[in-house]
Amino acid sequence: MVQREQLTDYLDTLLSVAAFDDYCPNGLQVQGRAEINNIIGGVTASQALINAATLEGADTLLVHHGYFWKGEDPRVVGMKHRRLMGLLEAGINLLAYHLPLDAHPELGNNAQLARLLGLKTTGSFGHGKGPDIGLVGEVTTPCTAGDFVELLTARLGRTPLHIPGKEGNIRTIAWCSGAAQGFTQQAAALGVDAYLTGEVSENTVHEARELGIHFFSAGHHATERGGVQALGAHLAEKYGISFRFEDIDNPV
Repeated sequence: MVQREQLTDYLDTLLSVAAFDDYCPNGLQVQGRAEINNIIGGVTASQALINAATLEGADTLLVHHGYFWKGEDPRVVGMKHRRLMGLLEAGINLLAYHLPLDAHPELGNNAQLARLLGLKTTGSFGHGKGPDIGLVGEVTTPCTAGDFVELLTARLGRTPLHIPGKEGNIRTIAWCSGAAQGFTQQAAALGVDAYLTGEVSENTVHEARELGIHFFSAGHHATERGGVQALGAHLAEKYGISFRFEDIDNPV
């Protein structure tokens, strides 16, 4: 068991929350029970994830995508009302970490992508609202684009969209999970052979083709499962509490 304030203080420090100017509040978004014993993790605090946590009697949800995004309707009505009511009635804390969880050098989404895909990290890039969140490195063994598609499909469980770049094997790569297609030009400027992210936009295709960089869109959800899993496992070991990751299917 760990007290909520003790846990949130630890996470704020571990993830360097204060260093980021994010699109949403990081940390405790909805207050629940003061004592934390059972955490359910997931990518997004959807209704399905709330229902799963409630059924399990969890006291805390740990997610990458929480609530209260800049520019959203601030009214507590409709879907937002149902979600918040579900958390409050069940006494479930909602802990959400967005950019800080992308960027963490060991537990973050991008660090976990490197581990999962066998990528060697040599640097970082993608400066947004705070520290760099993307990583740069090398593939374990130079491979064709087709081989890399097969690797992504096998490890992430989702066939990626591939926009071909220059001919030849892929040796160097930059990657940033989620909706980081806007970093394509930054990645190309690094001189890498390929760029991997979660989502793709219409203009991304033209940029990749004209810049001669292999572009891989492997899914927002698929590329951001690792951070919460690693962070939850870390907390379970540190505090002797229960953690389980609930993978709510999402093809995007």
